Amino acid sequence: MFAIVMAAILLTMALALARARLGPTVFDRILALNMFGTKTVLLIAVIGFLTERPDFLDLALLYALMNFIGMVAVLRFSKYGHFADTEIEEKAD
Repeated sequence: MFAIVMAAILLTMALALARARLGPTVFDRILALNMFGTKTVLLIAVIGFLTERPDFLDLALLYALMNFIGMVAVLRFSKYGHFADTEIEEKAD
C-alpha cells in the first residue's frame, strides 16, 4: 500500500519537474518547483513512517521551512531583480 503511495508521490514529483522545465512563464516554473518541494516533504514523511523513524518528520519540517524561505527569496528576486531593500539604502543617503 505504502509502496503505491511512494510511487504516486515520485510520479507527481517527476511531473512537477517536467512542468518546471516546460513552463511558459517564470511564475509557472516557480510554482512547479514549489510543488516539487512540497512533494519532497511528503515523501520524507512517508519514508519516515515506513522505516519507523519519527526523526524524519523533523527533517521534513526543516525542508519545508527551507522551501518556504527559498520561494520567498526567488519571488522577491523575480519581482525586484535584487535582494537589497532600496528604501533603507535611500534613507541612508
